[in-house]
Amino acid sequence: MDLPADTSRHIQVLRLQPGAVITLFDGRGGEYEACVLQIGRQTVHVRIDSHQTLERESAVFSHVVMGMPANERMDWLVEKATELGVGRITALMTAHGIVRLSADRALKRQLHWQGIAQAACAQAGRNTLPQIDVPQSWSAWLNTLVPDEGQSRWILSLSAACASSATVVQNNRVLLLSGPEGGLSREEEAQALERGFLPISLGKRVLRAETAPLAVLSRWL
Repeated sequence: MDLPADTSRHIQVLRLQPGAVITLFDGRGGEYEACVLQIGRQTVHVRIDSHQTLERESAVFSHVVMGMPANERMDWLVEKATELGVGRITALMTAHGIVRLSADRALKRQLHWQGIAQAACAQAGRNTLPQIDVPQSWSAWLNTLVPDEGQSRWILSLSAACASSATVVQNNRVLLLSGPEGGLSREEEAQALERGFLPISLGKRVLRAETAPLAVLSRWL
């Protein structure tokens, strides 16, 4: 079989030769041992020899819903959250966020993030890709929420009355909501609380938008 273009380029950069044994994954779990048969200018042809059911996923399935930060910060969050073991990422256009995307740009951004997640999985030795949703508006996402007794829901908040993220007890499925640079609006936070989200805090310091959810994931996963 011929490998995808990005995987082929990676093998060429590593200067592997025919006969080299490599490990491949398709993002759906498990790993494949393969042998490089031929390396061309643009393609690499391999033979799949075996499949192993080895898994490295966290026991906790985490879904991060994020008010989209600007520029490359969301790229960085996708990369690091994937390395930490996140199961799903949803980017939102919120009231205080400065990023606004058309439908076409939102789809392109999703494909871009999927590429980042794939590279992060390869780097971390993770063989299951997280689900990366197409960016959407706050209202569109809110309308998709349904009651889920098996899922714990948390929202990062600056309220002094919040519990610490280090002390909360987790289910094996968690939904974490975090705002953009300007935070969620009062209305957005109130709507989230009405739908079963509980406020949590990271302590006395205020972290950057792309850092805060990663700090929580590192404690939970």
